[in-house]
Amino acid sequence: MIRTPDHWNHRGPLAIGLLPLTLLWRAGGLLRRLSTRPYRSPLPVICVGNLTAGGTGKTPLVGWLADRLAADGRTPAILTMGYGGSETGPLWVDPETHDAASCGDEPLMLADGRDVMVARDRATGARAIVASGRHDIIIMDDGMQNPGLAKDVSIGVFDGATGVGNGWVIPAGPLRLPFEAGLADIDFAVINGEDETGLAARMARPTDVFAASLRPQASIIESLGDTPLLAFAGIGRPARFFRTLETLGGNVVKTLSFADHHPYSQQDLTQLQEDAQRHGAEMITTQKDWMRLPSDWRPRVTMLPVTLDIERETDFLARISQPIDCGGADG
Repeated sequence: MIRTPDHWNHRGPLAIGLLPLTLLWRAGGLLRRLSTRPYRSPLPVICVGNLTAGGTGKTPLVGWLADRLAADGRTPAILTMGYGGSETGPLWVDPETHDAASCGDEPLMLADGRDVMVARDRATGARAIVASGRHDIIIMDDGMQNPGLAKDVSIGVFDGATGVGNGWVIPAGPLRLPFEAGLADIDFAVINGEDETGLAARMARPTDVFAASLRPQASIIESLGDTPLLAFAGIGRPARFFRTLETLGGNVVKTLSFADHHPYSQQDLTQLQEDAQRHGAEMITTQKDWMRLPSDWRPRVTMLPVTLDIERETDFLARISQPIDCGGADG
């Protein structure tokens, strides 16, 4: 659970020095692909992933997609690794009995009215979903580079503010594999937020690119008025959350960033409360972070939920429906 390194956004001395290690990363990925025989599910599999490490907004897209498919009469199941949780699965997530420490923050957030399966091994999780006999489609949250489960549709999600950073592969940059090779793995792309790096124009092959944006519940900030706010977040890009609060008119007097999926300790929480009291501020965080708070702390912290908007929504859903209407193949 690390923070996004600063050198991933620049081709400076540190990034250049790490370039030789990218060969080891790429060799490991290639070996994994060559040594793995993917499981082909009888149910169609939609993978929502990314080519970069760090937050891109793919989990809100997974929830949005599951809701749209359900409204269309389908019965989707969400398959996720449960990063940050102790359970290895396969396990159906129950918000009434599970917490973020057991199943991870994102699965817990997605399980609000949806069927979510946690499984570290994606193929095992897919088999468990198939065996339940209750679903007709699998939406996989992340796992685009995981060769264990064959995908029928792969959607690459990008953060509009950072794009692909310095364009280099881990650890020199944020890319999980070279950009051109990554594009070959996706069927179409979603850019979350304004495309500040001109990423859409860099797509080297005919790739449909859809614009998306996260819409925060502005009424939450409006209800707080001029109340001083202590904002904290342990997500891929905390600065994006802080900017959102300020854009909505929030009176942010202090911000605290943590690593993605950071498990809040009692010491962390005590420090947050002391800082808030020192500034006479209310504490506010993301929905994902709020899920990781102990139940007795949640009433003390305001949570800002977000929903996803996608331009050309009809075209987007049509692009998905065409391949999945054919169904998966037995395997």
